Amino acid sequence: MNRINQLLQNRTKPVLSIYYPAGYPNLNDTTTVLHTLQQKGIDMVEIGIPFSDPMADGPVIQEASTQALRNGISLRLLFQQIKDIRNEGITMPVILMGYLNPIMQFGFESFCQTCSEIGIDGVIIPDLPFADYLENYKPIADQYGLNMIMLITPETSDERIRQIDEHTDGFIYMVSSAATTGMQKDFESQKRHYFKRIKELKLKHPYLIGFGISNKATYEAASQNSSGGIIGSKFVQLLKTEPSIEAAVDKLLQIIHADC
Repeated sequence: MNRINQLLQNRTKPVLSIYYPAGYPNLNDTTTVLHTLQQKGIDMVEIGIPFSDPMADGPVIQEASTQALRNGISLRLLFQQIKDIRNEGITMPVILMGYLNPIMQFGFESFCQTCSEIGIDGVIIPDLPFADYLENYKPIADQYGLNMIMLITPETSDERIRQIDEHTDGFIYMVSSAATTGMQKDFESQKRHYFKRIKELKLKHPYLIGFGISNKATYEAASQNSSGGIIGSKFVQLLKTEPSIEAAVDKLLQIIHADC
């Protein structure tokens, strides 16, 4: 069974997934961050594939991705960096998140095959249209055992959400708002209404809430309304401001579990 499915089926607490861009803060930090997150008990990781023209990323992740590209990261180098992660003791689910352009330049089937060989469990491509996914990409991803994780937003219709639920596996990425990534102090009533609406659909697959989770209040709200939360911008910010990768992870855990 795919590690993502195992994690979500066997969970006894809300899932905490962390996003960070490959090659940041320094070019060769990709696997150091990964190992540190696992050592600190993080449940799942999304490694971003930096791209020069991001559409869903807010300023913090945009800046980090730009720095990673300046550092010299590329999709080919990322694959080189992570090719031995399973032999090195990484057991948690690992997802790659990136835009379609660099993946298509690499070759979609070659990308999926390489992911499978390395032990990548899932892929998130925010700018991949769902209809194109069904027609052109799903059979290839299925062939290599990759969960293609699709995003939904408050503007996604119930019909489309049910289609995504029917034709994908793993989990559904529930974007908290129709905006780019970033940090929020709390989720206002409009977002909570959206969370309630999704819960009432009684989907067969679990979903995780991402975009805007940066503190105890937003992480708890995500956990109460889904199977867990995905944190990106706050962690990326801490990678920049804290003196070490370990300190950045510790600080993040302190923030989201404050007063626990």
